[in-house]
Amino acid sequence: MITPLQPGDKVAIIATARKIDRASIEAAVQVLQQWGLEIEIGPTVGATYGVFAGDDALRLQDLQQALDRPDIKAIICARGGYGTTRILDQADFSRFQEQPKWVVGFSDITSLLCHIHSLGIESVHGIMPLLFPSGTEAALDSLRRTLFGEEVQYEVSPHPFNRTGTGQGQLIGGNLALLHNVSGTRSDFSTRGKILFLEDVDEYLYNIDRMMVHLSRAGKLDNLAGLIIGHFSDMKDNADPFGKNAYEIIAEHTAKYNYPVSFGFPTGHEPDNLALVCGREAKLEVSEMGVRLGYTLNSNEV
Repeated sequence: MITPLQPGDKVAIIATARKIDRASIEAAVQVLQQWGLEIEIGPTVGATYGVFAGDDALRLQDLQQALDRPDIKAIICARGGYGTTRILDQADFSRFQEQPKWVVGFSDITSLLCHIHSLGIESVHGIMPLLFPSGTEAALDSLRRTLFGEEVQYEVSPHPFNRTGTGQGQLIGGNLALLHNVSGTRSDFSTRGKILFLEDVDEYLYNIDRMMVHLSRAGKLDNLAGLIIGHFSDMKDNADPFGKNAYEIIAEHTAKYNYPVSFGFPTGHEPDNLALVCGREAKLEVSEMGVRLGYTLNSNEV
């Protein structure tokens, strides 16, 4: 069980993927300090190695130190981009398993959250420091409430593609491309009986279709308790149009299932990116009136 944060706790901001400078996270540092937290900036913030926040060795060292140190009560990834999967298999999570702590991020950080879920530990899919200035008040407050152990429940307007029903199970998911990428690796996980959420950005529509076909062929969509579809932002198309948008593609590939499906949920690459606890037991209720998502209990069983 992860202990909720308290004022005075130390939080590390590290960069496991694309490079980022210190100035780009200054606004987030101020917000986190206003929450009463002590902030430690890892050496990867400001480091450069091509597109990465330092070479693999530095990013691994920064992640490892943050995982191991008992005085650091939470790890917040500064940004996404690409690079986290390059260091995952070299990281040692043994001390982290003995003393779990919150790890926060989304996008490329989905791979790290999936790996943590495979260990039976909760993590937070939520807004990252680079995006604090553009994030909505709801996104920031949902992260604060989640980290400090306050009650969180979301209500979302209905969407015409929704499928009504109620499902209960562990909440897990993230960026579709990264979920596709970790499939078959040691960071992979079972989706049986779980509520899966998906989001993505800057992908070609045909590739959304290809990845949904893969999830279906791999059995990842077969036995869900529910499905949540978040933001699919800045989608691209070829000169010869694919013929469907991202939501239409997903609706087509999930039409044969009976579990509840919520489209238009505020998670992903938009300012309104609500914090979701990966690995926590949740209840998804989809009706003609709208969608409700709430947690039922803390769970550390995968």
